[in-house]
Amino acid sequence: MKKSCTRSGIIAFVFLLAVSAAIAQPSDDSVIAARDAEVGGVKLHYLTAGDGPVVILLHGYTQTSRMWRPLIPLLAGKFRVIAPDLPGIGDSAIPADGLDMKTAAIRVHALAKSLGVEKARVVGHDIGLMVAYAYAAQFPSETEKLALLDAFLPGVEGWEAVYDDPNVWHFRFHGPTPEALVSGRERTYFAYFWNDLAADKARSLNVADRAAYVTAYSRPGRMRAGWAYFAAWPQTAKDFAQLAQTRLAIPVLTIGGDKSLGEVLGRQAKLISPDVTVIVLKDTGHWVLEERPKETTDALLSFL
Repeated sequence: MKKSCTRSGIIAFVFLLAVSAAIAQPSDDSVIAARDAEVGGVKLHYLTAGDGPVVILLHGYTQTSRMWRPLIPLLAGKFRVIAPDLPGIGDSAIPADGLDMKTAAIRVHALAKSLGVEKARVVGHDIGLMVAYAYAAQFPSETEKLALLDAFLPGVEGWEAVYDDPNVWHFRFHGPTPEALVSGRERTYFAYFWNDLAADKARSLNVADRAAYVTAYSRPGRMRAGWAYFAAWPQTAKDFAQLAQTRLAIPVLTIGGDKSLGEVLGRQAKLISPDVTVIVLKDTGHWVLEERPKETTDALLSFL
């Protein structure tokens, strides 16, 4: 009887400790601060958390910096994380010009400098991947590592087959008529990306994220600003072809889905750096962080 009571007391004590720890432990969002900064006359909105070596996270099309919220608290214990909304997207202002990968990278770099950042490890997904590469290629001495998540590099060998694939019609879908067609139907338009570009739409973006992104891109001028990055691809290809003539001297990680652009991206990365780790996730589409959160997060944490 005495042993039983003692054992019960120990179990209760351990339970109380666990509950206390859970209460004391901040929620994921509690470690993230949302801030604004003006860089070159353009307001850039960004999320930030943590302290230590700097990691810059750059989101892709149909998304905002919100996509990184599950990852930021995991990085914040070791790194200082900065995750901006790309110029023209989310809560960042729409600049009068320069909605392209190279200029966006310059603006993100200016944001980093304004925050006292001397060196950074840069991660990008989708069009954010292209901005991340433009950052590393233009500011090589200030970039320590580069991680590229499922897309491709315009202007680097192998890009034409992706850009000209008729199954990816949306690369050239921009302008006044597409804008009129999509207006009021943003949810239907984005559902194509989130469902059809996933290996399994049931493992794609969640309902809350979808609603937030539809709201963000439905505001006046926002869909047009997002499309401006697509419209800039021919010039981006020329920019990247020039930048790629000088190979990066830093480690590069690529993570892609086998049902998407993982293989293409891996081959391209080996042309821009001699130190490349290629991860292609099985039965995975374009949304690697949402479709394979553990595998993608583990790979990033290990690499960074």
